[in-house]
Formats: sequence, structure tokens, C-alpha cells
Amino acid sequence: MADRPASPSPEERKKLDAEAKAKEQEEQSKLPYKWSQTIGDLDLTAPVPANLKGRDLDVKITKTSVKAGIKGQEPIIDGPLPHPIVVDESAWTLETSKDGKELNIHLDKANKMEWWAHVVTSAPKIDTSKITPENSKLSDLDGETRGMVEKMMYDQRQKEQGKPTSDEEKKNEMLKKFQLQHPEMDFSNAKIG
Repeated sequence: MADRPASPSPEERKKLDAEAKAKEQEEQSKLPYKWSQTIGDLDLTAPVPANLKGRDLDVKITKTSVKAGIKGQEPIIDGPLPHPIVVDESAWTLETSKDGKELNIHLDKANKMEWWAHVVTSAPKIDTSKITPENSKLSDLDGETRGMVEKMMYDQRQKEQGKPTSDEEKKNEMLKKFQLQHPEMDFSNAKIG
């Protein structure tokens, strides 16, 4: 069996996380747009010249792609989405901002249970395992959905640390109880699947 590299110490892990976060922020800052997301939707903003009107923009949103920009110019964003969206619930607007105008694009995720690593697959990814939804947003969810999201987040953290997921923990607990109730049985070769 090959030696596994030693896990980084908490200090090293903090340093590595900080370096990864800085690299991620630098990559994201170079994009011609800014974007944010919740578990259910994604919003993108891009500055455009103040003299533009809606008819000067070319925006096309489909279930699996987005293209947006100023007519006759290189698109601000153009490419396949990493996951499908609900087109009828997605929209774009041209808003006045403090620096001129900005194009706003709202994408409604088809799957309300996944974080996106990027808006289009050609863009640099973010580390979705580091996303911590604001508690207020989590509390807005109904009980069942919130429970599912919290379980997904817990399982994700457990996997990253090489620990069992909540389902695996339940199986282990059930096996332990069964072993205690049946000490006469040999469980040395038992496999949990």
C-alpha cells in the first residue's frame, strides 16, 4: 500500500485555504461581470456605457446557455451553463447604477439544490465546498428543504474530512446496536454497503 501524504496541519490548511481563496478572487475579479448565487438562483451584473438603451444589447438566455453583450461587440458573457435553468423564470434588465448603467441577468436554477462553480463552463471555477449560505437564507427555506440542505452541507464537510456521511453514521449506529443485542454472532467479516 502506498504511503498517503500526511494531512496538512490546521495552520497549513488555513494558509492553503487563504491562498486558494486569493487566487479564486483574483480570477473572478478579471471577469467582465460580477456574479452571486443562492442555492436556487444566480445573479450577474456587468457595467455598460451610460448612453446605451435595452435595444443596444444582445442578450440570449436558453435552458443551457447564456450570451450577453453590446450589439456588434465581443460578448460580455457567452457559453454553456454548467446546469440547466428555468428560462421562463429568468430575465435580464438594464439598470442605472452610480457609475452609469449595468446589465443585470437573473438565472433561475432548475435544480434548487446545487451550487454552481461558475456561470459558464469556460469561466474559472470557484470552490463550492467553501460556500456558507447566510443563516437568514437558510431559515427562509421550509423545514424539509432546510433539513435537506443542512444534511447536504454536513455530508459535504464529512466527505472532505474523510469521515462518514450522515447515512453511513446511521448504518454504523444500527450495526453497533444489533451487535450489542446479539453478542453471540461473529461480525468480524461484516461489510456495510
